[in-house]
Parts: sequence; structure tokens; C-alpha cells
Amino acid sequence: MREIHRIGIVGAGVMGRGIAYQAAISRFSVVLYDVQSEVLENAVKQIASLIKRQVEKGALSPEWGEEALTRIETVDSLESFRDCDFVIEAVVEDLEIKHHVFRQLDAICDGEVVLATNTSAKSVTEIASAASDPSRVCGMHFFNPVHRMKLVEVVRGLQSADWAVEQTEKLAWQLGKEVVCINERPGFATSRISALVGNEAFYMLMEGVGSPEEIDRAIKLGLNYPMGPFELGDLVGWDTRLKVLEYLHKTLGEKFRPCPLLVQYVKAGRLGRKTGWGVYRYDEQGRRIPYKEEEVAK
Repeated sequence: MREIHRIGIVGAGVMGRGIAYQAAISRFSVVLYDVQSEVLENAVKQIASLIKRQVEKGALSPEWGEEALTRIETVDSLESFRDCDFVIEAVVEDLEIKHHVFRQLDAICDGEVVLATNTSAKSVTEIASAASDPSRVCGMHFFNPVHRMKLVEVVRGLQSADWAVEQTEKLAWQLGKEVVCINERPGFATSRISALVGNEAFYMLMEGVGSPEEIDRAIKLGLNYPMGPFELGDLVGWDTRLKVLEYLHKTLGEKFRPCPLLVQYVKAGRLGRKTGWGVYRYDEQGRRIPYKEEEVAK
């Protein structure tokens, strides 16, 4: 089995930068790519800020944190992935874009390199169809925020080879994560349940069952969830949640039909923390502003 020293990450958004941080503090060299230079710059700033917070909390030593930051190289071309031992795609949940990325990676990367997708719901088999050798493609589903969430779902597509799945599981363990390996089905194990909970919470809000804070508090205290569905959706991004729901509605049926109020929020640009306003509002430091009843879209 190929030894992994250098990890390529495609996409420097919330998930890509989170994976890059986790790989760097786990002492892997990281090559981070994004089509937008400003996204790359922002990613490095966010990673540096997270390292600083972790050092202040005592979770990392100053030396370890400083070394981790030097392990991350940002690049403006996928050609720089030629010497990577493992590649993780973390772009938007758009099949056409993912196919474009995988066609390029397939031509650039050595045949023994696993090409993993961080998709939270899309078909790994369908994504892998863009590669000349789909057996080296599998799912590696991280959770947000990557540095705090313990799980990685390793997803086996129809043609994923045993060696590729084993390599992916091994890397997840080396990144300090717990691992579950499942066979591909729409929504896998986690997104399927999480999408239902978040969507139903929006129906409850639309019906006036309670305020977002009351619903979140009920779910946390009554069902022992660490975060309420609105808190989690604001963190993940409601545009991402909507894409997942639309895919699950198409593949699994009516019970996943997106709530009309959720669709309104996305159309209004209320996507969550990344826009400063989702179900809740956030200040420039990302702190939540107390909810006001009139903020519910009509």
C-alpha cells in the first residue's frame, strides 16, 4: 500500500480548509487548490486563526502550530498535484463541476493515487465515472467543523477497489478520526438523517410550532443532540443543505421535498454564518445575535 506523505485538496472553502488544517496538524504536507485566489488567501488566514486559537487553548504547542502552517502550500494549478500521494476533492455539490475536476485529476495523478470525494450526498459511482479508472475513487465524507467532528464516512462506490477503500480508511485514522465504511446509497448514513431533521425543523418553523431557539433547545435537551437543527444548518450553509435535499428528493422520494420556507431563505441569500444571516444573525466575529421573531421569511 502506498505511503501517504503529501495530500492534495481541491477546494479551499469551509470543508477544504478544515481538511487542510487537520492534515497539517497531523504532520502531512498539504497542497491546497482553489479556482479563486481570494478564497485561497482567506483559507490560509482562517487556518492560521484556528491554529492560534488551538495554541491558546493548549490543544497545540506553539511549535506544533507553527510547523503545521508551514506544511500548507497553496497552488493555482492542479498540475501541482502530480507528486501527491492522495487527493481529496471538496468542491461544491455540483456533479458537472466534480466531473470536470475528476477528469483533470485522473490525467494528472499517478494511477496508484486514491481520488476521494468529500461529497455529503452525491453518488460516488457517478462522480467516479469521470475517471478512466473508477476503481480508485471512493467517498471520504468529513463533517463540519472538521477539527471538532470525530467521524469520517468512507463510502464505497459500485467500482471502488478494496485497496482504495483501505487506503482511505487508513488515512482517516491517521488524521485522528473514527471511521465507518458504508456502501453507497443516496445520502449515505448521516446526510440522509440530518437532511430530514433540518427540513422538518423548517416545516415546524413555518407552521409556528415554536421559535428557532425554542426548537433548537428542544432538540438539544430532549434528544441529546449537541447542536440544534437551525444552529447546524447555519453552520453548514442552507444552500448546501438545499442541494442535498433536492438530490434526495429526486432519488428517494417525496419525504425529502424541501420545505418552501427553506427555499425562500436560500433565495433571499440567508445561507447561514458565511453570509452573516441564516436562521440566526451573526456579527463580524461570527457571534450569534439574539433572534427576533420578525426575521422569519413570509
